[in-house]
Amino acid sequence: MTAPRIEACGLTRLFSGGAGVRGVDFDVIAGEIHALVGLNGAGKTTLMRLLLGMLRPTSGAVRIDGRPLRTADWSTVGHLVETPLAYGELDGRANLMLAARLHGADANRAARMVDDVLTELNLAQYAAVRARRMSLGNRQRLGLAAALQHHPRVVVLDEPTNALDPAGVILLREALVRRAADGAGVLVSSHHLDEVARVAHRITVINAGRVIGTLDPRGVDIERSFFALVHADDTHRDRSPL
Repeated sequence: MTAPRIEACGLTRLFSGGAGVRGVDFDVIAGEIHALVGLNGAGKTTLMRLLLGMLRPTSGAVRIDGRPLRTADWSTVGHLVETPLAYGELDGRANLMLAARLHGADANRAARMVDDVLTELNLAQYAAVRARRMSLGNRQRLGLAAALQHHPRVVVLDEPTNALDPAGVILLREALVRRAADGAGVLVSSHHLDEVARVAHRITVINAGRVIGTLDPRGVDIERSFFALVHADDTHRDRSPL
């Protein structure tokens, strides 16, 4: 049996005040888009940072393509967490070339990758524009291009539709579907339930740092189901003894 693209077991990381994640078991398999949803502060970004080794867990472990984080092949991972990484004084093409080289592509392959993703995400008109002069939405699209251009086997995107216009959302949706169809494991976090339901194979709900259930992407009233899960969990925790 093929190992999951991402596998987390018992992940815990708490911060002062009680925020963080608690005992999370989670996976993303090859060929799927797995959506992680929750209210603001639920722990989505913290979990993603733990999965990528940006934070060290208090307990628990993460494996990428069956390998512990310390030995994972990071050239096969693409991610955008919180804000897109773009050097303001470099133009769009230079930023993408740099990202491609950092992912191990030689100069010729990097140039082809950049040309392809500029077309795929409709960024060609911004190839010669410095990142600091781009709108927030185009900087986001540039960050997504850097995360996706090397066709990674593992894709982790935190609120990827932030600041995107409707055309950008559609382009991203199509790009993620293509990556999953090619065998990538794709993890996206979002609070836009209607958007993730269009592309997700699985939807996991996180609340107060814990996985509390799943949603059916094809459900009739997914928003109602989501809030029912969160409300039930909040009520249970309020009634639990300290």
